[in-house]
Amino acid sequence: MLCEDVSWSETRRQDNFLMALYGAGVRIEKLVVANRGEIACRVMQTAKRMGIRSVAVYSDADASSMHVSMADEAYRIGPAPAQQSYLDMQSILGVATRSGAQAVHPGYGFLSESAEFAELCQHKGVVFVGPPASAIRDMGVKSTSKVIMAAAGVPVIGGYHGNDQSDERLRAEAAQIGYPVMIKAVRGGGGKGMRIAESEGTFAEQLASARREAQKSFNDDIVLLEKFVTDPRHVEVQVFADIHGNTVYLFERDCSVQRRHQKIIEEAPAPGITPDVRRRLGEAAVKAAKAVGYVGAGTVEFIMDSKQNFYFMEMNTRLQVEHPVTEMITGTDLVEWQLRAAAGEPLPLTQEDITLKGHAFEARIYAEDPQNDFMPGAGPLLHLSTPPADSHVRIETGVRQGINTMHHKYRQNNINNITKN
Repeated sequence: MLCEDVSWSETRRQDNFLMALYGAGVRIEKLVVANRGEIACRVMQTAKRMGIRSVAVYSDADASSMHVSMADEAYRIGPAPAQQSYLDMQSILGVATRSGAQAVHPGYGFLSESAEFAELCQHKGVVFVGPPASAIRDMGVKSTSKVIMAAAGVPVIGGYHGNDQSDERLRAEAAQIGYPVMIKAVRGGGGKGMRIAESEGTFAEQLASARREAQKSFNDDIVLLEKFVTDPRHVEVQVFADIHGNTVYLFERDCSVQRRHQKIIEEAPAPGITPDVRRRLGEAAVKAAKAVGYVGAGTVEFIMDSKQNFYFMEMNTRLQVEHPVTEMITGTDLVEWQLRAAAGEPLPLTQEDITLKGHAFEARIYAEDPQNDFMPGAGPLLHLSTPPADSHVRIETGVRQGINTMHHKYRQNNINNITKN
């Protein structure tokens, strides 16, 4: 009887599973980009450079959009509301079948962090350019992810992540944690379902507000509580993994300049971070990725206090809006890495090969109405002027002067990203 080393056997089975999941050895010749706007255009640019034909999908609101004209092929998937178009999994996979595409890139937003969509792609024999569904699911619920991270040795801030969601239990836990406390929707993202309770007197009001927004945004009003870090910094680490067990970090980004919990300015590397803290941040992020069997591009977000102590917040299981700042300081193309990893190729660089090359900032340009509390704006884009792109300036856009943004309620209002190295 042949006795295998258990750990080696488990590793081999995991490798075989991942190779089957990501179609190792399959050449991606045609790619469905299941998104719109600047990220769809960004993915198509790299696909074209790699000799991969791109397939756009579009709603009625986007028939004349830039990503449609950039693609080699384009297919209508439904009316303007996202639920009937960009979130319609069957329609998007139908396009993959009709076009003969081998893979789907979800971009960010929409279906990019849908475990159900990742699984559906696998069942249909289409490569999902993203992590395994299990990793998306584990990291998609904040309370679950924090348990996994704590077990993996990743620093986690103190708080309450329990199942008892009664007002009385939450109030008691908040008192034990100590005010101020942060109330977060467990399925939250993009700053939604987050409130700060400064004292016991404001706790009930902030809890009710967080629950309402969480229910509306995520159809789930379960929350967790955390100690609120005064004067925090939002520092996140770009990680990347392949199916062969290689995981690296590509340094950190500081995304502390926010409004309504939405990022506005991102820079990399984070200013004032000591080399030792930078290394420990990266190593913690790699631990996080390995703990959930990650593959592809991911971002591990940390909250950092004034003494540079850092604690896990969440992991975004997709490419980030701010990925260009990382590309500019490391000389990489993360979309190319995504496509190659999805085809089963190993990472092109080891951790020792990845070095810092300068400093980069990204500014997000939003279409907003200053007469309406800076809510997403609607109407024609009358004038658009950007600095010329060169080796030190990047413009990520999905709009042109003259387009009409009247269907803004079905779209993101982030229309441009300008990155400077």
